Amino acid sequence: MKVVVAVKQTPSPDSVLTPDESAKWVQEENLSFEMNEPDAYALEAALQLREKQGGEVIAITLGPERAEKVLREALAKGADRAIHAVCPSLDVLDPLQTAQALAEVVRPEAPHLVLTGLQSGDLGFAQTGVILAELLSLPHATIIVGVEPAPGGVRAKRELEGGWYQFLELPLPAVLTVQSGISRLRYATLMGIKKARTKEIRRVHVATPPPTGGPAALVRLYPPDRSTHTQFLEGDPREVAASLVERLRFEARVL
Repeated sequence: MKVVVAVKQTPSPDSVLTPDESAKWVQEENLSFEMNEPDAYALEAALQLREKQGGEVIAITLGPERAEKVLREALAKGADRAIHAVCPSLDVLDPLQTAQALAEVVRPEAPHLVLTGLQSGDLGFAQTGVILAELLSLPHATIIVGVEPAPGGVRAKRELEGGWYQFLELPLPAVLTVQSGISRLRYATLMGIKKARTKEIRRVHVATPPPTGGPAALVRLYPPDRSTHTQFLEGDPREVAASLVERLRFEARVL
């Protein structure tokens, strides 16, 4: 089974995000980057499928030069090869343009299965995988928390609202968007890291979109407003304690 996994490099969750001068993106100079969390789980699902079915896992990323780091990580964890679609910056791409660029790279590979993360940790549109399936004219399913080989296809487990799940079988080829927590992530071994240095990363260049952008565009980024509010609680200690617990639970929402 040939499985293509789309992985994205995103700012780490503890990064301090500050809008740049255009107020349409963030200052990247002091950010640390890592593999998008749902994409890491999609990669793990692909590696497990290969272990059961055999075949090949191909990691693909779209982004600037620095994004090659996530491909090296994917190779260190066990991906067979990688493709880097080089794009100067992702802030100018909407989900449609991102999916169009990925489709141009995925289509020649003719994979049996395409896996993406459910959404990215920076923009969170949760649309790229769905649009990619449409562009490739493939069946798809979203919010996947389990995937197993099945006769003629794959059996997927979807997460629904209220703790419910849906099980369905899809013919191959197909596209799945994977939710975080589908399984336990593996760590790259020292041997895997050494082998990743010699594994193939093919580079293709993606044309810069026109200044008008795509159907959707970021108009402006606003940092969250910060404010402080002080309350003094007076009275009987028991009443003060009960009032404090109530405020922590329902106002601060930390309990």
